[in-house]
Amino acid sequence: MSPTLRHTMVSLRDLLASAGPLVVLAVALLGLAYWWLDPMPPRQVRLATGPAQSAYDEFGKRYAQALAQQGIEVHLLSTEGSAHNLQLLRSGQADLGFVQGGSNVQPLADETSLESLGSLFLEPVWMFYREAAARSSYGRATLTTLSELQGLRVNVGSPGSGVPSLMDKLFEANRMAPERLRLSRLSQTPATVAFLNQELDVLVFASAPESPMVQMLLQTPGVRLMNFAQNEAYARRFAFLSPVVLPRGVVDLAADLPPRDVRLIASTTMLLAREEVHPALRQLFSQAALQLHGQAGWFSRAREFPSLTGNEFPLAREAERTLQQGIPLLQRYLPFTLANLMERMWLALGLILAVLLPLSRIVPPLYELRIRSRVFRWYAQLRAIDAERLSPHSDVQALHLALDELDARVSKIKLPLAYADELYALRNHIEMIRRQLRSP
Repeated sequence: MSPTLRHTMVSLRDLLASAGPLVVLAVALLGLAYWWLDPMPPRQVRLATGPAQSAYDEFGKRYAQALAQQGIEVHLLSTEGSAHNLQLLRSGQADLGFVQGGSNVQPLADETSLESLGSLFLEPVWMFYREAAARSSYGRATLTTLSELQGLRVNVGSPGSGVPSLMDKLFEANRMAPERLRLSRLSQTPATVAFLNQELDVLVFASAPESPMVQMLLQTPGVRLMNFAQNEAYARRFAFLSPVVLPRGVVDLAADLPPRDVRLIASTTMLLAREEVHPALRQLFSQAALQLHGQAGWFSRAREFPSLTGNEFPLAREAERTLQQGIPLLQRYLPFTLANLMERMWLALGLILAVLLPLSRIVPPLYELRIRSRVFRWYAQLRAIDAERLSPHSDVQALHLALDELDARVSKIKLPLAYADELYALRNHIEMIRRQLRSP
């Protein structure tokens, strides 16, 4: 190793030793910030969906595919529906879930464990009835009001779906006594089978039009969709309902299905998350919602959903930021894991720099003190030899040996070139004392 490189390595080693405490402090602060911010989300999450072949079930699969691209495994929990999802969320058995508007019977002021990631889509109340049953009861193939359901066999869905509680509100508003209704509470699939087998007259469920059940029943001969002529009135009476229209021909333009506009009432479906769900996961689900629900549909225009309005629960900050500003800039060009880490740590890095910059000013003095101390600590021995020289009983021969030993030790000192003058000054002083010992 060349002398220049050796001196450079000595300088670098001393610099690192002087800055060592500052480096340790920086690493400790970074570790503390990482632990506190917890920037990396868990790799698994539980999403409560709905019955098989329902819109909730279909959207759950789409969310699972979207998050799988980011390395997140979504476990889909098949449930009875909205009310069941709400129950699983509150009990901690699910992390996220689809919940229909109007399902919450708990006062909003008492809600502390759930937050909304936005309104996703409108979920109409589909009331299908058999033309033969209507004609048998009223001599015509159409039903026009809810009061005409009295005497018919009506399935309002399983209790976990949330539809029974909604229909109870609608029946009560129409002054329909429950004892005068022939209600059943079968889940969606067995109820549809019973309906097609003419064991039921009316089938009620709430679902997005993407549901395979809805698509099938809309095109089944002999089955009609109830026209809610009073849909505006229902929306005024119940804040969680909205009046919507199923346009003529939207199901099948060639077959002109439906043959006329059909008025419906619809609630808004929200994606709820528990308070403990990692913020990065909330952000990922909000971004997936932009892709999955932003297109035009039967009841909404493009980019009308997901929406910040129509939420019955507190809105999560991550959802609000995502729905207002879109996908963050870094995540458009970097992998989500790296972009999320940078986004969540940049503020902590700024605070750490603000703390470390003033402390970094002590590094140069520490470095200088460390280097110069290698030279200055030998002056104490040189001073002792000089003081002994002035003593009347000094042993000159012993002092010469002490100086030679001191000079030999000093010659082995390694210093950066910038401080070499102090080393040579020490050796000059040693030589000066040696000369004084030789003089009479």
